Amino acid sequence: MPFIADLHIHSRFSRATSPQMNLENLYQWAQLKGITVVGCGDFTHPQWFAELREKLEPAEPGLFQLKKNYAASRDSEIPATCRAAVRFMLSAEISTIYKKGERTRKIHTVILAPDLISAGKLNAALQERGNIKSDGRPILGMDCKLLLQLVLDASPDNTCIPAHIWTPHFSVLGAASGFDAVEECFEELTPQIFALETGLSSDPAMNWRVSRLDPFVLVSNSDAHSPEKLGREANIFDSELSYFAMRDALKTKDHKRFLGTIEFFPAEGKYHYDGHRACSRCMSPEETKSHNGLCPACGRKVTVGVMHRVALLSDREAGCKPQQAFPFLSAIPMSEVLGEVYGVGAKSKKVTQHYQKLLETFGNEFFILRDCSLSQLKDAGYSLFAEALKRIRAGTVHISPGYDGEYGVIKVFEPWERQENQLALF
Repeated sequence: MPFIADLHIHSRFSRATSPQMNLENLYQWAQLKGITVVGCGDFTHPQWFAELREKLEPAEPGLFQLKKNYAASRDSEIPATCRAAVRFMLSAEISTIYKKGERTRKIHTVILAPDLISAGKLNAALQERGNIKSDGRPILGMDCKLLLQLVLDASPDNTCIPAHIWTPHFSVLGAASGFDAVEECFEELTPQIFALETGLSSDPAMNWRVSRLDPFVLVSNSDAHSPEKLGREANIFDSELSYFAMRDALKTKDHKRFLGTIEFFPAEGKYHYDGHRACSRCMSPEETKSHNGLCPACGRKVTVGVMHRVALLSDREAGCKPQQAFPFLSAIPMSEVLGEVYGVGAKSKKVTQHYQKLLETFGNEFFILRDCSLSQLKDAGYSLFAEALKRIRAGTVHISPGYDGEYGVIKVFEPWERQENQLALF
């Protein structure tokens, strides 16, 4: 039975993260979203690690579940249509900042561990090399290759996945502080890396343009900093429900056990295009080149986005798909869709009410976004929402690209459709 996994998130101990990011809320929101396996995030932080040890108990091999007394505090708030088993995987993200090749490198890496002993060994090793108490995502002054070695020394079953690999400032291929190839970063240890995280500002189709990425499986995760952001990107498995089966499915590139990813429309990501936020300048790669990489308003260097960076390192034309590539589908979080349907904010009371009603009637968010019958939605009085889903599933959306830390703006309907009341026809 296929299931969804979101393995890169953060706890409330990470900088700029909601205080609501605790295990009880993750347990609740995973069910509302339709996520079976969720990363716990931030296991390197001592306080959070202690909380994990207190509130979680072993379930299937390498996975954990919330103890019943903690789960009970949320069970009554979960609609019967959404109730399902939730498993936690031990995960963390490390920021390494160091000099290599006469450049300062800033690389983020996701780490997965199968048990508390392996995670604890890594925590002890990292504590000797830097301050892991100050932030849920600690910043350590060490070579990323050394980090990989420490992760494997703690347990050969641990996993390292370079995070959001194209983000300009903090990634293995980022324009500002990364490398031109994964091998330049990890050198002889590169064979120990078998998966790469695409990040919100890129999707697999963009990555397929770079043939040197073909050996790696592309995964996607939410990097959530608040519970409602869970699952904005995720992975689809059809393996046994265990850490080891999921890891092996990725490592062996097994198309029967790993089915692909659920993606943001990448232009909605906040580093998709180039630009300069201070001057409100969003620029395509071609515009950046024509202005010699400078903001036409103030003359300062623009932040080179993901699309530009992918084009720079690509050796294939857009639209090329490698033979062994995994499929993906693009989606928009349901609260954003409802916000557009009703002409209000995604966090408004009206959206919250309809979100809850849809879950109670039809099931979890991923089921509604991907599989729910449009005719059933129309029969329930959600004709406009059904039309929105029809367009999203077909990929016919309108986006103003994100740039320099600003998220893109995504719309399903054209302004004239509202102005002329054309949507009433649906």
